[in-house]
Order: sequence, then C-alpha cells, then structure tokens
Amino acid sequence: MRLSKSWVVTRKDLSVFRTKRSLLYSLVAFPLGIGLGLPTVVWLSVRKTHASYAALIPLLDTFLFFFIIAAVSLASTLAAYAIVGEKVERSLEPLLATPTTDSEILFGKSLAAFLPSLAATYFGAAVFMAYVDGLTLPTLGYLLYPNGTAGIFLLFATPLACLFGVEVNILVSSKVSDIRAATQLAGVLVLPFAGIYVLGEIGVLTIDASTLLLISGGLIALDVALFFLSTATFRREEILTKWT
Repeated sequence: MRLSKSWVVTRKDLSVFRTKRSLLYSLVAFPLGIGLGLPTVVWLSVRKTHASYAALIPLLDTFLFFFIIAAVSLASTLAAYAIVGEKVERSLEPLLATPTTDSEILFGKSLAAFLPSLAATYFGAAVFMAYVDGLTLPTLGYLLYPNGTAGIFLLFATPLACLFGVEVNILVSSKVSDIRAATQLAGVLVLPFAGIYVLGEIGVLTIDASTLLLISGGLIALDVALFFLSTATFRREEILTKWT
C-alpha cells in the first residue's frame, strides 16, 4: 500500500468536506456544545445546591466520556458521506476507476473522516477543560485539567473510538446506496459507549485509568480487525456496476 496514494484520496475528500456546510456546522457545534454545556450545568448545580467542586471531580472526569461519543458520531457521519455521499453525487466512480488499490482508497477515506473528527473533538475537549479550570481554580487552588485521566481519555480511548466509528461506517457504507441508512448507523454506534457511561454513573462500573486502558485495548483489536475486514469485503467492481 502506497501512503502517498492514500494521502491524495484524503486531501480530495477533505476538500469536498469543506464545501459541505452541514458537515462543517456539525463538526463545530456538537463538540463545542458539549464543551460549553456540561460545565455550565455543573456551575448551575453548584450555585443551586452549594455543592463543592472538589466533590464533583469524579463526575467532571466522567463527563469526558461525552467526547468519545462525539468522536464516534462525527467520524461515522463523515465516513458515511465519504462512500455513499460520493456515490450519490457521482464523484466516486472516477476514483474507483483509477489504478489506486482498495486498501489505498479505504485508508485514504478513513483518514479523511478521522482527522477532522478527532480535531473537532479535541477542540471541544479543550474548551471543556479550560471552562472547568476557570470554574474550579478559585476553590481548588490548582488546575484540575489536564490530568492523567483526561490524558488517557483523549490520547488513547478517544482516537481509537473515533477510528472504530470510521471503520464500521466505511464497511457498512460500501454495501449500501442510501446515505440515510449509512448515517443512521452513527446513532447505533454510540450506544455501547453511552451504555458504559451510564454504568459508570450508576456505580456498576468504575471509569478509571484501568477501565479506560482495557477499553482502549479492546478498541485496538477491533480497529485492526475492521480494517482488514473492510479491505477484504470492499468490491469496487460491484460498486461500479451494481449500484444504482
């Protein structure tokens, strides 16, 4: 596989994404809404109940799980458009007719969906951490973020979950011709991560460094398996001749 060929595919998809306002709005609005909304909820709760920010540190750390959900959702949407959206707009066939291999195409499209999704998620997380630090610094006397838990969330679990969303949606999108069916998968993919968050909130599961590393290990295995599965099942001839 030639990475230079994959990068050509990535650059081409990124240039297309920049022309789609709905995609750009979702990339900014979703993570920014989380980054501003969750700390605001905490601030309002503290004002109303006079609770201590120190007592809410575990909750604030757990809130970082929302950025994993955001990364999966955004990546799934971009990955769906990268295959099905281009097919609908008749811009995929010329690429499939080139000598570029299936692996190079899939890797390039995966990268095009992964990079902006992860960048937008990191932007929202930075806003969240800066907001929380501004709220808690006068009380705690130190900056809560960045810390070790946030590092594992953002440097390990989030990019691996983002890649998981990309690979699953590219695998499905290469088999369907309806962009609505492909994008609806984003709602399904976030359910396992939302379930883990809920289990953490009700005390069934402790979301700590060990748990996050276990989740990250499982995602590594899934990401590798999904890439090889998508490459093995991707049939450019079928897309060129059978999609209508």
